Amino acid sequence: MKSLKLAKAAKELTVSNTEQSDQDIVSRQPSILHSPFLWKLYAGFSALIILSSLGMGSLIARNIEQNTLQSIRNSLYANALLLKEVAFSTLLENKEKDVKLQKQVLFTGREIGTRLTVIRADGVVIADSDKNPEIMDNHAKRPEILEAKSGGIGTATRFSRTTSRYRMYLASSVVSNGQIIGYVRTSLPLTVVDQRLGELRWIVFVTTGMTTLVALLIGLVLSHHIVKPLIVMTSVVEKAAQGEPGEKLSTTRTDELGKLAKAFNQLTEYSQSRMEMLTTDRNKLSVILSGMVEGVVAVNRDERVLHMNEAAGKLLQVTPHKTLERPIWEVVRIREISEILEDAITNETDFQRKLELTIASTKRFIEMHASALHDGNGKLVGAVVVLYDVTKLYQLEAIRRDFVANASHELKTPVTAIRMIVETMIDDETLSPEMQSEFLNRVRNQSLRLSSIINDLLTLSRIESKSEKNVHIPLDLRECIRSAEVLLSPLGEKKSVGMEFDLPDHAVQILGNKQELSEVVNNLLDNALKYSQKGGLIKTFLFERDYKAVIEITDTGIGIATQDQQRIFERFYQVDKARSRESGGTGLGLSIVKHIVLSHGGSIEVESTLGKGSTFRVTLPEPEL
Repeated sequence: MKSLKLAKAAKELTVSNTEQSDQDIVSRQPSILHSPFLWKLYAGFSALIILSSLGMGSLIARNIEQNTLQSIRNSLYANALLLKEVAFSTLLENKEKDVKLQKQVLFTGREIGTRLTVIRADGVVIADSDKNPEIMDNHAKRPEILEAKSGGIGTATRFSRTTSRYRMYLASSVVSNGQIIGYVRTSLPLTVVDQRLGELRWIVFVTTGMTTLVALLIGLVLSHHIVKPLIVMTSVVEKAAQGEPGEKLSTTRTDELGKLAKAFNQLTEYSQSRMEMLTTDRNKLSVILSGMVEGVVAVNRDERVLHMNEAAGKLLQVTPHKTLERPIWEVVRIREISEILEDAITNETDFQRKLELTIASTKRFIEMHASALHDGNGKLVGAVVVLYDVTKLYQLEAIRRDFVANASHELKTPVTAIRMIVETMIDDETLSPEMQSEFLNRVRNQSLRLSSIINDLLTLSRIESKSEKNVHIPLDLRECIRSAEVLLSPLGEKKSVGMEFDLPDHAVQILGNKQELSEVVNNLLDNALKYSQKGGLIKTFLFERDYKAVIEITDTGIGIATQDQQRIFERFYQVDKARSRESGGTGLGLSIVKHIVLSHGGSIEVESTLGKGSTFRVTLPEPEL
């Protein structure tokens, strides 16, 4: 009952010393009784107390035992001295038997609870308080007698065959004129000794046990008082580690734990502000990297991926979040990327190289810029490579080169022809009027072709530069097609190529420039006539689909090869250059068509089979109502 009251008082003391703010935090945490640290601390404290108590109790019990045994020996020695006085005369006379002595020994031994024995120098027992001396063995060889014979006093603990008990013996020699005339011996049974020692041990055990129990209860209170703030701190640290808003600890205590709580609150505030700053910076960096069109790959010193943005993942055909912490050579099986990163790490400098990739049967050209990464202390931590996709630049450069070459060739041909004809007419004075007339006709045709090329280039430049603001007004597409029908039907009849026009009965309204859209239809029909054989057929359809106007022109001409279908809208690109020149084509018509359609928000596509004909389809958005 005392232990229960003491534990209850300790619990009340602990609660009273704990701040309400700490209680609010701990109430949301596991019970303190489930704390491993509490029980480890308490176990160590308990082990120390128990071992100390056992050690102290053992030392006290041993000391008491030794003192008790010494006290018993002193008591036996005192009794032996008294017995000497009683037995001296008998031993001096060397009597074999003394009835009076036996009675005195018997009476005294019973009164003091000690066995008394008188022994002559030859070992014969002449008096004993417990047994008849006449039937007792000779005691000359007893250990205590032998020890008393040589040293004056002898002690021994052994089993007595006379009394059938373990006893403690003390023998003292009786001397007269320097000669041993006999011995007196006192003894007690060990049961008496053990009884006394047992009582003392019990007292020591009870005292030590009560002291240990009180110490353990006090240790539990102290452990609880120490561990509880640590549990609160651990809870706050765990929440801070998980990114949750930090809670402040109570700083009312003035001991080391109070100072630790105050320092922890300061550390939490500083860490939270730093974390917010780092999070903001990280989010900014993440937004910047994710918004970059260039690919970015960062690795550590072991060439394991630290970061890869979406542009790099798309370019290298990998999933960025699956590449983290993996070796770059395992993620991206492109030797050049691994090499440039390795060189940047090894040499701690910048490198720039070009890379050519084939992705989905398409060549892509990449410029790589790699740099070493250093931390705030200037220590090398890795490298970063930025991937620039310059495929479009390469393509534009190739188109520019082709355009310059084609334009130069197309312009050079009529100019050269005109110059040669003029030089011939100047140098040859014998030319007949008929030949001069033919040469002049050729000059006129070449000059017309040169004029057409220049006009088409100017038109294309005007459309692309958008220097003039295009005014789009509502118009009926049927009018553009009918104008083309009136203009080109006679040419179709001349080439014996049939032309059919399928137009809806109602108006097909769009917002656009009538002149430009008429040029689209004219160019498409003109191309169809150029590449159609005698007896061919050209069909023109106009219809509406999904709120869009569609112009579809189908011919039965020579067709376009698959590899040429993607390039026919390029400047000066001609599938059959000989046929195009014969018909007066400049190679710019389809390029002009494409740019006009795109300027109207539409699209153009081609379907063609070599040797069977082609279908061009123009789709234009209708105005919203």
